[in-house]
Amino acid sequence: MKICFLADAASLHSKRWIEYFAKKGYEIYWVSLTKNYFGDIEGVKFYRLLKSGFKPLDILLNVMPLIILLKKIKPDILHVHYAGVNGVLGALSGFHPFILTVYGSDILVVPKKRLIKSAMKFVLKKTDLITCNGKTLRDRMIKFETDPRKIKFIYWGTDLQKFKRSPKNKGILKKLNIFGSSVVISLRNFETVYNIETLIKAIPLVIKEIPQVKFIIVGKGSQETKIKNLAQSLNVLKYIRFTGWLSEDMVCQYLNLADIYVSTSLSDGDLSQSTQQAMACEVPIITTDLYVNKNRIKNGENGIIFPQKCPELLAQKIVMLLQDKELRSKLGKEGRKTVENHFDFNKEIEKAENIYEDLVKSKYDTLS
Repeated sequence: MKICFLADAASLHSKRWIEYFAKKGYEIYWVSLTKNYFGDIEGVKFYRLLKSGFKPLDILLNVMPLIILLKKIKPDILHVHYAGVNGVLGALSGFHPFILTVYGSDILVVPKKRLIKSAMKFVLKKTDLITCNGKTLRDRMIKFETDPRKIKFIYWGTDLQKFKRSPKNKGILKKLNIFGSSVVISLRNFETVYNIETLIKAIPLVIKEIPQVKFIIVGKGSQETKIKNLAQSLNVLKYIRFTGWLSEDMVCQYLNLADIYVSTSLSDGDLSQSTQQAMACEVPIITTDLYVNKNRIKNGENGIIFPQKCPELLAQKIVMLLQDKELRSKLGKEGRKTVENHFDFNKEIEKAENIYEDLVKSKYDTLS
């Protein structure tokens, strides 16, 4: 089977899907507007489209090149990740079967203006099948007049063999100069929806109670300068280690340095990938009171919930948890069980494989 993925080549989500199917022996093509951050993947042919930085122009520049490329490749399936520019390009290509995977912000946050809503409805209508990782996303797509029969749940899932509790990497501890410190980690990118400012604002309140604590903040994004300036204005830079983007292997090692994981996100389709990864590593989590989080996290049992945009309460939760080793251990173990029971990556990706096979079979049955 030939599968063509139109997906961001800086996305770990996309990379994991693509790598999985390449290892299974499928013929894989990866098309992206962004450069490949991961390097060559065995069994994957990579194609770079043009990127101007202006989304309407990105669409105009790449519709015909994509159509020509698809005619050359002749894949059995076009699988598009993210319903923004990639989704529009996939819809305009006219290729079928056309599968779309929505991530969360593309459906829940982005479509506010009338023109963007219209574009989103157009993309969703053109799909043969849509995958998403939660009921919140499904409900929103149905509001966009999407046929619910086209929507399938495939949760992001976590590689439980990779993400697990393991000894701390002394080399990283030395590099970050955090020996002997309690460690709080955040893995959400520097975008408005992830609200990293709330964590930054909580730091002065935490260090008043626990001055030896350090904060590892992993990520990149458009709000990076603003976030670092805020940390400087609050005189907490010396307590923070900004790491930038990390590979998945490095994320696992950094998680195993942490005593607590924090997510300050204002929107997620389901329990976020990084939150799952932290739980798989038995790192106790503190996360926002989104519906999707409260649906998965029982406060005080497998994690801690706090109100969005409330640095004071976040600080209280961090201090409370840092001072209670027994509770941290309990939350970590229960968090691991939650991921094992609901977010096993291998089980979830097998669902995608079955979907591919059914769509291809249906396609060729129709042709014959």
